Amino acid sequence: MTPTEQELIRRQRARKRARLRRLKRRRAILISIMALVLVLLVWGIVSVVRFIFFREPVDPAAVVTPDWIDVQLLDENPYSRPGTPLERINDIVVHYTANPGTTAQQNRNYFNSLAQQNGESATSVSSHFIIGLDGEIIQCIPLSEISYASNDRNFDTVSIECCHPEADGKFTDATYQSLIRLCAWLENELKLKEGSIIRHYDVTGKLCPLYFVEHESKWNQFKEDVKDYRKQQD
Repeated sequence: MTPTEQELIRRQRARKRARLRRLKRRRAILISIMALVLVLLVWGIVSVVRFIFFREPVDPAAVVTPDWIDVQLLDENPYSRPGTPLERINDIVVHYTANPGTTAQQNRNYFNSLAQQNGESATSVSSHFIIGLDGEIIQCIPLSEISYASNDRNFDTVSIECCHPEADGKFTDATYQSLIRLCAWLENELKLKEGSIIRHYDVTGKLCPLYFVEHESKWNQFKEDVKDYRKQQD
């Protein structure tokens, strides 16, 4: 074999080795890219699952009340403000006062007067918020404490009582608009999932809030109005 032939063979082998090295590098790069994509995909799926099912709850005590809410906290007492911690809020419960024509202030004062009971035939009732006939909102209990409003869901809900002018329980437009605003604010601040607004009726079967129980379409429209309001605020 002449030196020229040997040189050709050597060059062919060198080119083959170079091709193999390039293929190995490409394969390594491809594997690295695929591994990175897989890691990102798994991370994304885990993040979505955690966001939907395992979101860190918001501490209700950390929520700052806006100035459009009139804070008039009840005196601590066993019948309307027991001071029991409310560590996590999962739902917002809408109620009606079932006392036509009364104002938010009158209902708030009634809750506060329950502290004067002597224990005989005592009544335990209250709510975190009351919305009046003119749309005024009074906060009676901190979000970090339970209210006596939703029976076995007191431990994980925030309650809103709404005033109404007539026995049919229909809210004034001012009350309705304030309820939308309050529910949207609570959902945003507490990072609640969709469907977190419920009726007292959905908890116990009680006809409360009466108008929204007897007019299911109006209740569904209200929830859509809350969604639309939140979108407008984004």
